[in-house]
Amino acid sequence: MITSVAVLMLILPAVGALLSVVLKRRARPAAVMTATITTGLAIWLTLSTFGAPYTRMLGDLPWLHGIVDTPILGIFVDPLASLMLLVVAPIGLLTVLYSTAYLTDKNREHPVGSEHYGRYYFWLLLFITSMVGMAVSPNFLQFFAFWELTTLCSWALISFHQDARSLRAGFKALLMTSAGSAFFLLAILIIFVRTNSFDFSALSKLPDGLRSWVLLFFLIAAWAKAAQVPLQTWLPDAMEAPTPISAYLHAAAMVKAGVYLMARTVSSGWGIPPKISLLMGGMALLTIFVALSFYFVQDDLKRLLAYSTIAHLGYVLLGIAIGGLGATLGFRGGVLHIICHGYSKATLFFCAGNIAYVTGTRNISGLRGLGRSMPLTATAFFIGLLSVTGVPPLACFWSKFMILSGAMSLGGPIGPLILVLILCETLISFGWMLYIGQKIFLGAPLAVAQVPSDPPWAMNVTLIILMIGCVAAPLVGMPLVQLMGK
Repeated sequence: MITSVAVLMLILPAVGALLSVVLKRRARPAAVMTATITTGLAIWLTLSTFGAPYTRMLGDLPWLHGIVDTPILGIFVDPLASLMLLVVAPIGLLTVLYSTAYLTDKNREHPVGSEHYGRYYFWLLLFITSMVGMAVSPNFLQFFAFWELTTLCSWALISFHQDARSLRAGFKALLMTSAGSAFFLLAILIIFVRTNSFDFSALSKLPDGLRSWVLLFFLIAAWAKAAQVPLQTWLPDAMEAPTPISAYLHAAAMVKAGVYLMARTVSSGWGIPPKISLLMGGMALLTIFVALSFYFVQDDLKRLLAYSTIAHLGYVLLGIAIGGLGATLGFRGGVLHIICHGYSKATLFFCAGNIAYVTGTRNISGLRGLGRSMPLTATAFFIGLLSVTGVPPLACFWSKFMILSGAMSLGGPIGPLILVLILCETLISFGWMLYIGQKIFLGAPLAVAQVPSDPPWAMNVTLIILMIGCVAAPLVGMPLVQLMGK
């Protein structure tokens, strides 16, 4: 039963993608239905496998007979995979639902005709397929196949509007993330040649020196995918994508694939060398502060949120690095931050989408006083803002608390140093984000803010669900992360 549900969860959005091509202008109902069922299956699978990891190998590749002794293709569901499923599937559904109202000819920023629906929902549902497949992959080879599919989908969706800027942004994202994928492939080849296996556990069979190199290659791949310094520049440019895609890209997909790779790699053996952990943690801290420095020069609201995402992916990698140094609590906090940040950042991006939909702009300097005409959007924005900056009792407070607690459990000066740096970043980030929120929603309305009301119901329902997620995310994620590292 579990195997059938897992396979159906993987196949269904792919079938929905193909249906979207056939239905074209009438693709929206089919997309919503397939995304809804996929989310239901993901929740059922998480509940059914809670506390008891499930593995089922389903087949192999004929040309590897006699070379690899174990099957290649299968399903693997453990607490880490379950947490990832609870990010990619529900937020994927909300992205589809939001898109049904956002992607219309009534959108004042980017009017979209119904002739583009088939192409849009094909790539979006295929994106969901790739993320679901990656989450439940039982080995590095299957993981890599879905990893590459996310790259292809993100390129197509970033370039969706097919003007010069979006095409350039899509190509840049494809080029930079594919460069990281080359290191991923090199790591897999080394593992296979030395161990005759693609299993996650094969890392433990490598000599210490070679394992350090392989982990470094995985880390470079993760940096490229998660837009970490020095490979971060593609992500702000990717804001040329439709806003629902920006939300999914930042909250649940593509960039989360990079940090998920490192979480999966570290959790498979907990044998990460200290020097790799220190490198990962040091680069995460550097990324956090580099991203913070770009906050103050952004006038495009989506680009500001993009730099915030870069910083928060640094938080996840920092937590994983702390776990690699021996503090399991830090690792759990880093993984918990995946789901907490996911729902918080999706809230902010969809608010940005609401603003652009009704005003035709997302320039911060041209917005003021929107709170009077868009009260729901204003409420959701401030809840998302408080959540993502770590104000208790909202989502990211709990994951940040666990990361810092893990850091303080380390010996020597490392823990206090991380604590001071992160508290400084949090205070600055909170102050600036609050300033931006006040500037956009409070004060005397500008002419562009003279809009009748909040956008259509599908967009508002999405925000209401995400506001609940800003509170509920740690309640859902905490029981899963408590099972990790035992």
